[in-house]
Amino acid sequence: MSKILLIDDEEDNVRVLAMSLRSDDYEVVTAYNGEEGLEVFQKESPDIVLTDIKMPGMDGIEVLGKIKALDPDAEVIIITGHGDIDNAIESLKYGASDFINKPIRDEALSVALGRAEDKLEIKRKLKEYTDNLESRVKAATAELRRQSSFLTKLIRSSNDGIVATDKDLNIVVFNPGAERIFGHARSDVIGKIKMDDLYPSEIEDILENEKARQNIAGEIPWKETMITAKDGTRIPVRFAGTLLYEEKQMMGSVAFFQDLREIKRLEKELLLSERLAAVGQTVAGLAHCIKNILHGFKGGMYLVDIGIKKDNSNKLRDGWKMIKRNITRTSDLAMDLLSYSKEREAEYEECDPNDIADEICELLKDTAQENNVEIIKDFNPSIGEVSMDARATYRALLNLMSNAIDACVFDADTDKNWQVSLKTARENSIVKFEIADNGMGMSDEVKEKLFTSFFSTKGHRGTGLGLLVTRKLVEEHKGKIEVTSQVGKGTAFTIQLPVSET
Repeated sequence: MSKILLIDDEEDNVRVLAMSLRSDDYEVVTAYNGEEGLEVFQKESPDIVLTDIKMPGMDGIEVLGKIKALDPDAEVIIITGHGDIDNAIESLKYGASDFINKPIRDEALSVALGRAEDKLEIKRKLKEYTDNLESRVKAATAELRRQSSFLTKLIRSSNDGIVATDKDLNIVVFNPGAERIFGHARSDVIGKIKMDDLYPSEIEDILENEKARQNIAGEIPWKETMITAKDGTRIPVRFAGTLLYEEKQMMGSVAFFQDLREIKRLEKELLLSERLAAVGQTVAGLAHCIKNILHGFKGGMYLVDIGIKKDNSNKLRDGWKMIKRNITRTSDLAMDLLSYSKEREAEYEECDPNDIADEICELLKDTAQENNVEIIKDFNPSIGEVSMDARATYRALLNLMSNAIDACVFDADTDKNWQVSLKTARENSIVKFEIADNGMGMSDEVKEKLFTSFFSTKGHRGTGLGLLVTRKLVEEHKGKIEVTSQVGKGTAFTIQLPVSET
């Protein structure tokens, strides 16, 4: 409950009223004149003051004024007698919260005290809210200062150049990163030059176009361009920017510049090292392939020499077959190297994909029969003539069909009825070829290396360039090549080649 100061020059009234208030659980302090009441008020800091309006010396109105001067939030209730209504009303003008008449009735006193306590509660809540609001404002202000300081440090410490303009495209932010890239001092830029005095025309045009379009998103994605520094040096940079809007009104722009000089230098060094590595890898691969072919030639020569010395026709035939095989391998290696090293455009001509596929099958028929491999043709007769690169298609299919036959020949499972199928189909403007076998198959690790330079599953019998050439021919035709395989089950290659509509 509230603490009440009771001021009255009539001791009996003070005693009786104090007993009544204490019985209602109020804490009561008393005084018997105005001067004493002010002393008690300063000492006890009561919440509510009940003071008689007429007292000798300092009357209730004067007490009211002095208490309000000490504590404007104090609630003062004036006690009046009959005929003092004018003074009571006057007291309200000086800040009294209420007045009650003598003799004091409990009901009237209770209502007056209730009103005073309600006002005190409202003032307390208002003060609490104000203090809380002040605390929040102080915290928000501190946070804004912290964020502003953070952003300032972030902008100044960024290696990227950051340049911002106002709505008239005057430069207002120019960080140290921008100073390093453009070669201008911040003091020579901010407030002194506009965007078009600094940016290359390409960037200026982009920002002006975005401004003209009133593009509120206003974001310009990263792109490479060249800027001219203060000393005339041309500098490669990556640029991105944003137009800044507030309520659909452009308020400025911000641009970011990344210096690419070091990256470009490293890219050149990397490209050179990759070229040197490729040359080394190519030389090593060629040396390995040529060494294997030479071994074949030496073996054939040896058999021929034996056949001549002993007049053995069988040795002569076997030696000549070995020499012919290695001549073919030499030719294939030379053709693969030429195909792989030479850039070419697809040469479109009218042709029938089924005819190309059939020619491949007929060419490899004898080789397949010698090795007990069955070739299965599955051609879609509705394909008809199309415009495509017949030479590239022929070479790609020949490589894949040869590989499929070899996959059967090298299969350790001799109980199989080996088969190689060549299927053709057409889907809109795409011609599809599928070459499938039920040979040895490949593991996932081998599949990942298929299109690696000089990698071959045939050991010394392959050059490792066949699939590289095949993929190159397909990609030059703007097509796709896919492979599925399972160890011991077989492999399927699918080629999709777009046909020319012209």
